[in-house]
Amino acid sequence: MKNLADIPVSVLDLVPIREGGTASQAFRNALDLAQHAEAWGYRRYWVAEHHNIPGVASSATSVVIAHVAGGTSTIRVGSGGIMLPNHAPLMIAEQFGTLETLFPGRIDLGLGRAPGGDQRTAQALRRSLGSNGDTFPRDLAELRSYFQPAEPGQAVHAIPGEGLDVPIWLLGSSDFGARLAAELGLPFAFASHFAPDYLFTALDLYRSHFQPSGSLEKPRAMVGVNVFAAETDAEARHLFTSLQQAFLNLVRGTPGPLRPPVDSMEGRWSPAERAHVERMTRVSVVGDSETVRRGLEAIVEATEADELMIAAHIFDHQARLRSFDIVAESVRKADRREAVGIH
Repeated sequence: MKNLADIPVSVLDLVPIREGGTASQAFRNALDLAQHAEAWGYRRYWVAEHHNIPGVASSATSVVIAHVAGGTSTIRVGSGGIMLPNHAPLMIAEQFGTLETLFPGRIDLGLGRAPGGDQRTAQALRRSLGSNGDTFPRDLAELRSYFQPAEPGQAVHAIPGEGLDVPIWLLGSSDFGARLAAELGLPFAFASHFAPDYLFTALDLYRSHFQPSGSLEKPRAMVGVNVFAAETDAEARHLFTSLQQAFLNLVRGTPGPLRPPVDSMEGRWSPAERAHVERMTRVSVVGDSETVRRGLEAIVEATEADELMIAAHIFDHQARLRSFDIVAESVRKADRREAVGIH
């Protein structure tokens, strides 16, 4: 049985644009958080591709990854993820080949098959590309081929990219990604921080159907978790209302910049909306250091995760830094408790 002290913890960032703020400010905050995360011992810093969402600045994901990797030195930086149907596989191979060449041994390529936005935006992104979620396995195979050494007579090459070792993760919120990752022997990350319904089904499918590959000998599963940590449980619950408002706006089809926290969500949503938001945010840990430690330990015990990917849509940048600092402290506390045999 895994313990919290045994597994890496990483950061997922949508580079939030807060109400009254700017994308420029969001990019500065992202780099600052990444530098702190590196110092605190986080394993990875991943950026997620979204489009046409006023509160998310990570649309040009590869560019943001370069920004973060250029300002750090040891933490792995990557995508959580690139939405492959929006792109020609060759272009992603070239982009991540470039990133791996610039920052060798530090780049991850997480891939998803969702559009990362509404359908009209997806059409604007793809135009006549001809790709969609159904073509994902074919597109993935093409993308992976560009990282292989060149074969005689090969007409198209990813330069840079060819022959480079860029680790690929498959992302998912249903059984599709789990089955494909298992079939191909790739690591799998589940988006339980916003779509938890199939978490245990997907993990079971992935592990039970996993086929060892040249990339991976045994299953490696990452689980997404929202964590809002503060000095007290009450303060953390206050910070959490920013995420609740963000999901409420998504449910209503009115996304916007990240809003400041409020004293209470009462009167801000209908019973049906509240149920929907609470279902979407079910895999969340909200509280002080001890509450966070216990919550993360419970998630690791329940999921047997090999890694946790922490997301925190917190309005105030200093409060967000403090939240990730508390998470790192909680993991260190779990390590000390494990060392002295406390369970």
